[in-house]
Amino acid sequence: MLAETLERVRFSPSKRATYVRLVLAALAAVIAFKTFWFARLGGWTDRGLADFDAFHIVAQRVWRGDLDQVYHFEALLKLQMEAAGGATGFMPWTYPPQYGLLLAPFAFLPVGVGYLLFATATLTLYLTVLRAIAAANFALVLVILFPALAITIGSGQNGFLTGALIGLVCLNVERRPLLAGLALGAMVIKPHLAIAVGVYLLATRRWVALATAAVVVLASSLLCTLLFGWQIWTAWLGAIKESASYLEQGSYPLYRMISAYAALHKAGLPASIAFWGQVTVAGLALFAVLVCTARGTSSKFALGITVMVSVMISPYAYDYDLPMLGIGLALILPELAGLARPRERSWMYGLILLAGAYGLLQSARLAVQVAQKADPSQHFAPAIGGFALMALLLLLLKLPWSRQREPIVLSRRAESMDSA
Repeated sequence: MLAETLERVRFSPSKRATYVRLVLAALAAVIAFKTFWFARLGGWTDRGLADFDAFHIVAQRVWRGDLDQVYHFEALLKLQMEAAGGATGFMPWTYPPQYGLLLAPFAFLPVGVGYLLFATATLTLYLTVLRAIAAANFALVLVILFPALAITIGSGQNGFLTGALIGLVCLNVERRPLLAGLALGAMVIKPHLAIAVGVYLLATRRWVALATAAVVVLASSLLCTLLFGWQIWTAWLGAIKESASYLEQGSYPLYRMISAYAALHKAGLPASIAFWGQVTVAGLALFAVLVCTARGTSSKFALGITVMVSVMISPYAYDYDLPMLGIGLALILPELAGLARPRERSWMYGLILLAGAYGLLQSARLAVQVAQKADPSQHFAPAIGGFALMALLLLLLKLPWSRQREPIVLSRRAESMDSA
C-alpha cells in the first residue's frame, strides 16, 4: 500500500537523509529555473505574468502613493498590461493593505532578484518550521508535499509564508502564547486561512494568543490608515465585492482552486448551489475542530486537524495554499498510525499528492498553451483539487471518533534509530 511504502522511509536515517536531499535539490532547481523565467533571461523575454509579478506591481504602487489603484480592477489591468508589455491574463488583487506593506521593499529590486529572495526566504522559513514540527517524519511529509511545494515555487506565491506562520502558532501556543499571537496576527495578510485556528484558540480559551493577534491586526490596520488614508479600506472592500462577482461568473481559473465551491461550480452546478456546498464543507471543517477539542484529543493532534481543514473553509483557495496541509500532517502523524488503518492513511497521502500534482499538471498545461498563443479557456479542466480535499475532510472527520488500536511505535522506532 502507498502508506506502508512511504512510511518505510521513517525507519532508516540514511534513507530519510537521502530523500530530504533529493527533494531539496529538486526544489532548488525549480527556484533557479523560475528565477531565469521571472528575470526574462534566455528565451523568456516575451512571457506572460505570474503571481510574483503582481506582487512586484503592488510593491511599486506603495512607494508611488497610489496603492488604492490596485483595488480598482480596470486600473490594475492597465498596470499589468504595462508590466507584460502587451496583452496578459488578468490577476485581481484582494489582499489587505498590510500585505502591500510587507511587499514594499521588493519594489527596489528587479523582478527576477525579488522573486529569488522571496521564494528562498519563505521556503527556508517554511522548511525550518516544518522540520521543527515533523522531526523524524520530515522526509515523509516532504515527499507527500513535493508537488504542492513545486507549484508554490513556480507561481512565486505566498503559500510558504502562510504555512510557516500557522506552523509558528502551533509551535508556540502552549508555552509561548505571545509569540503564537504575533504569528496569528500576521495572518491578517490572508485572514481566511486563519479562521479554523482562531476557532480552535477560542474553544481552548487561549486568551493571550487571541488578544495579541487582535492587537497586531488593529495596530497594522491603523498604520495602513495613516499611510494610505481611509480610502484604502473602501477600495479594498470594493475589490472584494468585485472579486465575488468574478468568482460567481467563473472568471477565476477554477481548475487551479482547491475549494468545494470551485469543484462543484466547475462540474456544472449553478453558483448558488456550489456556494451552499462550500458552506456545508466549511461547517463540517469547523465541526471537526470542535469535535477534536470536545473529545479530549491531544492538543497536537487537534491542532493538526485544525490546520488541515483551514484550507477547506474559504471558496477562494488555490493549490499554492496546500503547503499548510504539510504542517497539519506533521502534527497528526505521530498518532495517525494508531487511529487510521494503512488503507485510510494511503488515501490521505494519495489525496494530498493528487491535489498538488493536479495543480502542477494544470500549471504546465497553461504554460504550454500560453507559449503556443492558444486560448486556455477552450480547454475544459475540472477542479480535481477541490474534490480531493472534500474526500480528505471526510477521512479527517472520522479520526476523532476512532479508538487507538495499537501502540504508537512508528515515530518512536524512528527516533530510537536516530539516537542510535
